[in-house]
Amino acid sequence: MLSYAFYRLPYSDKCTAVIQSDGAPIHLGSYSDMNSRTGFVVAPFTITSDEPLLLIRPDRVEHFALDDVSGLALLRSVTASTSLCGVSAMPVSAVSRSAYASAFAACHGKLLSGEFEKIVLSRRSVVTIPETAPLHELFLRACDMYPRAFVVLVSSAACGTWLAASPEILLSGDGEKWRTVALAGTMGYDDYLAEGEWSVKNRMEQRCVAEYIGDCLRCFADDVTEGDPYTARAGDVVHLRSDFSFGLSDSAGIGDVVAALHPTPAVCGLPKSATRRFLEAVEPAPRGYYSGFMGPLAVGGDTHLYVSLRCMRMASGFCVLYAGGGLLKDSVEEMEWDETEAKMDTMRKVVDGKQ
Repeated sequence: MLSYAFYRLPYSDKCTAVIQSDGAPIHLGSYSDMNSRTGFVVAPFTITSDEPLLLIRPDRVEHFALDDVSGLALLRSVTASTSLCGVSAMPVSAVSRSAYASAFAACHGKLLSGEFEKIVLSRRSVVTIPETAPLHELFLRACDMYPRAFVVLVSSAACGTWLAASPEILLSGDGEKWRTVALAGTMGYDDYLAEGEWSVKNRMEQRCVAEYIGDCLRCFADDVTEGDPYTARAGDVVHLRSDFSFGLSDSAGIGDVVAALHPTPAVCGLPKSATRRFLEAVEPAPRGYYSGFMGPLAVGGDTHLYVSLRCMRMASGFCVLYAGGGLLKDSVEEMEWDETEAKMDTMRKVVDGKQ
């Protein structure tokens, strides 16, 4: 199975293809192994033997406009060769409302006791699609529907085939100037237009993510600059976002920064290590590569790693959608379920072809 990634950066009208000509992607043992590497990274939420940290070799790199005939021909031909596994090869089921409610109760108890400050609880859903659904059309549709997002279609035998339209940068830069974001808090876009302000819960959630990221970055840079939080739209939802810019010290590598940042409180919780272990035990479905990260690593000198949000794994005849939400002490189960529904709508609309 050919390993490749096609991606489109936010607000761009150009696409980049990273294609490995043969063999399996490189399995990296740790985030520090990313230092001084080049290729397309695909990282799971937690590195395991079944879900490794992958690097697709950049044997062929092509840049083309989204309306370029030869570029679109490449996209069609490469994706047409992808072998999507069927139901028997990837047995999955949607997370039921009762299973989610049970996990929510377990999380909420930990928050009320003060053991955890924040927990991000995720779930998955299954959507039926035609077995002949053309991957290139889904990718182009996502590019058209979500111009503000990092849109990526990535595939290999090691991780499967994923489509994402992520709003969240993990780490981006050119080797000298770097940036990342603190993205947390969620409202429906229409609700935000009607209310015009953020709740205390959402502002607290965003603040704890921003403080965590700032503390991490100061271990690797002396010139960290944080902007004021602002509202950023991502499809039919909006988030609170604050931007960070910084320069890395000479002794720090990209992988070292990634190891400190990932997973951020926006996809895991606080304290990080304890929350991650708790989630692996209590969540009703494994995350796999959802809420990991992916993107080009020093391809053409530029790195653009994005958290794997608003994503789905493709299979023959169906796709698996993933979403999560940040829980605090005052979280309400019904509202959190509705938030995950709104986030999953990002990919549902790509499948349905509805704006």
